[in-house]
Amino acid sequence: MAKAVALFSGSLASILAVKLVLDEPGVEEVKLLHFRSPFFRDYEPIKELAQRLFGLSFRSQSLKKDFRELSGSGSRSGAATDSDSDVNCFLRTSCFGCRKLMLRKGLRYMKRVGADFLVTGEILGRRGLELLELEELARQVGAEGRVLRPLSAKLLPETLPEREGWVRRDRLLDLCESDGDGSHSQSQGRDGDHLQAIAQKLGLELEPDEVFPAERRCKLTQPHFSQRLEDLLREKDFTLNSLELLEFPLYYKKPPDIKIVLGCDDEEKRRLQNFFLPEDLRLYVPVNGGPMALVRTNWEEKSPEDIAEIIELAARITVSHAQVKGPTVQAKYRFENGTETYQINVAPLPPQELQKYIVS
Repeated sequence: MAKAVALFSGSLASILAVKLVLDEPGVEEVKLLHFRSPFFRDYEPIKELAQRLFGLSFRSQSLKKDFRELSGSGSRSGAATDSDSDVNCFLRTSCFGCRKLMLRKGLRYMKRVGADFLVTGEILGRRGLELLELEELARQVGAEGRVLRPLSAKLLPETLPEREGWVRRDRLLDLCESDGDGSHSQSQGRDGDHLQAIAQKLGLELEPDEVFPAERRCKLTQPHFSQRLEDLLREKDFTLNSLELLEFPLYYKKPPDIKIVLGCDDEEKRRLQNFFLPEDLRLYVPVNGGPMALVRTNWEEKSPEDIAEIIELAARITVSHAQVKGPTVQAKYRFENGTETYQINVAPLPPQELQKYIVS
C-alpha cells in the first residue's frame, strides 16, 4: 500500500487527478498540498471545495518569498517585445518555472510525510509543456518516476506507482492538449465539457463555476498582467511591493523607471495605501471621491527639472480620472518621507495622450 501527495490547485484537472488516485486500491492515503503566492488567488474557497469533495488532509504552503522563481524571471533571457509570440513564450517560461518550484516543494513535503509519490493534474501539451518538458521538470527536481499525471498517464512513460502496482495504468487517462498546430490527435484538454463529463462518470458532483481554472486562479495567465510583469522583469531590482502594484487597473509608466499607479474608488485607495514606500510621492485630487496616485521612480537620480516634469505628468494623469470640470484641476502632493504638502494646477491629459503611458 502506498501514500501519495497531490498538488491541489482547485482546477477541474487537479480534482480529477485526486479522484482517479483515490479510487486505486493500492493507495491507502492521499494528502492534498496547496500553494499560495502573489499570483494565486482564492485559497479559502479552494480549501472548502477540497474538504467538501474529499475530506482529506489539506495543507497549504506560501510561495511568497519565491515570487521571482514563480514568475520565471530566473530563466528568461534576451529583450522582450510586444508581439503575441513573445507573450506566449513568456507565459510558457513562467509556467515552467512555476511548476518546477511547486514540484520541488511538493517533493520535499512528500519526503517529510513519508509518502511515496506525487500526483498532479497536468495535461500533456497544456501551456506548451510537451513530453520532454514534463520529463525535464521531474528530472530537475530529482523526482524522476515519482510524478504521476493521471490525466495523461497513458501517453507518458510509466512511473514508479504504476510499476509497483499501486495504481493501474489501464484505469488512467490519455488526455492531450494541442497548442493549435494540430500536432495532437487527442486535443481535448481545453474542453471543459469533456472534463465535466469525466467528473460525472467518476461520481463527482460539480457546478461549472465551483472549480478554479487557471484563468481564474492564476494572474500569470491573464494577458494584461503578464505584459505588465514582463515589463517589470526588465528592471534590475524589482520587489514584491512593485509586483503587487501590477494588479491595479490604472497602471501607468514612463520609461525607463517612472511608475504612476492610481486608486480611484475607496477600495482601490485603501489597497494602494498599503504599498507606499518612504521615498514615494503621494498625489491626490482634493475633492470628495477624487483619485489618488502613487508615483515611484529613482528620485535621487533626477534633476530638479526632471522632478518637476514627473510631478506635472503624474498630476495630469491623475486629474484626468477626476470627476471635476474645468480647463485646469488642482492636485496636491507630498513625499511620504516629507512633511510639506504642495499643490499644482494642471490640465487633464487627452485620452490619446493617456494611452501613451498606460500599461494594459
